[in-house]
Amino acid sequence: MISDLFAEQLEKKNYTQEEFSELLIRLLDYGVLCRDESQVEEQLYDRFLQLKDWVEDYLQMIGIRILHDDRFHFVRIYPPGAQVPGLPDEVDQPFHSGFRQRLSQQDVAVILVLRAEYEKSLREGQIDENGCVMLSMEALSLGMHNLLNRSLPETLTERNRLLIRLKQLRLIHFKMDENDEHEDSWIKIRPTINNFISEEALAVLANTSAHNSINNSVNKSADNNTADNTDNRSDKSQS
Repeated sequence: MISDLFAEQLEKKNYTQEEFSELLIRLLDYGVLCRDESQVEEQLYDRFLQLKDWVEDYLQMIGIRILHDDRFHFVRIYPPGAQVPGLPDEVDQPFHSGFRQRLSQQDVAVILVLRAEYEKSLREGQIDENGCVMLSMEALSLGMHNLLNRSLPETLTERNRLLIRLKQLRLIHFKMDENDEHEDSWIKIRPTINNFISEEALAVLANTSAHNSINNSVNKSADNNTADNTDNRSDKSQS
């Protein structure tokens, strides 16, 4: 039995089947692990390093690909057929979307701007030792207007929901204050943003004179980019 083989090999590494299952369930549920997100994800990421080959073999059997960045300590999984910056495209792509979830146009627009701001800070050397970039909400709002002629959600509730969504995707890190109007608050853009938005999409965004092309890019990205298998419930913003 496969389960018996797994149990035997896991025992050699001093792990149980329950611990292996916990790691897989977390990856399949969230779609991403960031070591610096929480103590829980730190433990799971370290467990992944020990069981990396087994996790990859197990997920490969169902067509799920893994992107592991050992420099910035994060792991992201992608469902069959997903287009992944940094990984070669699959030859045979599935017809159905499976467990992938589609991002809204608002989500994609903000992610595009975050990617552009990250690239700008990277060129200027304004990046910390973990590969993260600090960005004020005011700068994000200005970037939305200048690059896409769009605005952030008007109400505090909608903005919080958007930030929580991006945090679930492990694209940003922030601490939410219910009384914070966000204008003076800051978010931290994670290096995971590089593997979420392609260079092609970024190039289109940089051509601000081609306004129609940019809007088409946003619409196309909303159709093609997905949150993979990240749960869209807001209560998952805290680990």
